[in-house]
Amino acid sequence: MSESISSQRTSVRYRSRLLQPEADRHPDTHPLTWRLRDDGEVIWLDEYLRKEGYQSIRNALDNGDPQAIIATMKDANVRGRGGAGFSAGLKWSLTLQGGDMPRGYLICNADEMEPGTFKDRLLMEQQPHLLIEGMILGALANNSFYGYIFLRGEYVEAARVLNRALDEAREAGWLGASINGSGFDFDIAVHTGAGRYICGEETALINSLEGKRANPRAKPPFPGQSGAWGKPSVVNNVETLCNVPAVILKGADWYQALSGDRTDDGGSKLYGVSGPVEKPGLWELPMGTTGAEILERAGGMRGNRSLKAWLPGGASTGFLLPEHLELPLDFDTVGKEGSRLGTGLLTVVPQEQSMVALMRNLEEFFARESCGWCTPCRDGLPWTVKLLWALELGQGETGDIELLDKLAADCGPGLTFCAHAPGAAMPLQTALKHFRQEFEQGVSKPRGKAHQDPIPVGEV
Repeated sequence: MSESISSQRTSVRYRSRLLQPEADRHPDTHPLTWRLRDDGEVIWLDEYLRKEGYQSIRNALDNGDPQAIIATMKDANVRGRGGAGFSAGLKWSLTLQGGDMPRGYLICNADEMEPGTFKDRLLMEQQPHLLIEGMILGALANNSFYGYIFLRGEYVEAARVLNRALDEAREAGWLGASINGSGFDFDIAVHTGAGRYICGEETALINSLEGKRANPRAKPPFPGQSGAWGKPSVVNNVETLCNVPAVILKGADWYQALSGDRTDDGGSKLYGVSGPVEKPGLWELPMGTTGAEILERAGGMRGNRSLKAWLPGGASTGFLLPEHLELPLDFDTVGKEGSRLGTGLLTVVPQEQSMVALMRNLEEFFARESCGWCTPCRDGLPWTVKLLWALELGQGETGDIELLDKLAADCGPGLTFCAHAPGAAMPLQTALKHFRQEFEQGVSKPRGKAHQDPIPVGEV
């Protein structure tokens, strides 16, 4: 089968869906998606240049002040779109540079392994030059001499598109030696990973990039001081970097105004919905858009289903209830409700879904994806799965739910080497909080010996 036919079939069948037509997207309101075409074809270099492509690079090179890029990013308060929500500008300001410091690396985290998340795939498969432009600006700001796109191995189509776009950019002088005749050297390579969720943690990603086992590193030192191969390194998410060109071209005040009076967080966001809704997909909307509006854009629940609960941003966020749909979906508001905005892609749960079975499925994923580096994660998550299996089968014992509470607490923030275990604990804690009676129905006998014996490590 020819590459063109194979690629076409792949893109038509599996491509992430943006459900906003071209007529509803404008450069002043939709910086991430206004260039995208209704037919879903890739925006290659010629078309990208006709649509303001690489203008921000020209401006930044003419300005000649990397600190101005950082200042604009800080003023715009572009918060990380990979889930953590940390200010990208603040992160860049902490990168060691100047004096005798060696030039470092700019790394794009494209390992989109969060269950229920598919936003970065859309940007990479259909608009690769936007990511490349964002990375060049990040390299200018952080004095990086080389960039890596650390890509989820299953994203074969994204790898094909990105590599072709990188070739186009090099041939046109936007990558390589003396970009656009400026004297600034920078190039990018695509590095496909083996498909491990733990690589979403930036230091585990760096270890994997170096050819080591993907375990997280102790911090400090942070990557901005000593990252890939001991050099200053910055790791940002795909969507985060794709925001940079418009911010630098149009300014911080413009970016802040995109969200209107919805929230103090500026900008737009790729929101999405997965699960039993009429139209699962993606929309670029102002930051702070409510869950109710996003669910309405998805056509509501499919068939005669009613909403029981929802995750606001992937499997590692906490469950919210239908009454929370009117909350603005920004980082701080969602955090105050005991969850996280995460990736901003909603996963809806219908009323008939067993929360015990759902949690068992999620915790099996987290247990399998643990790197095994620290005890609460390595031993606690498999133990959690055993308890959930027993409750799902109606064979739970008195005290099992309290033990789940304790295991979740032991995996909380600050008690493990990285955020993997806290991410696994949050949906469990909120499920126990909101739907405890469903877990209690799985208890059928008084406590015996079964859960008092040590749990074999890795036996899930």
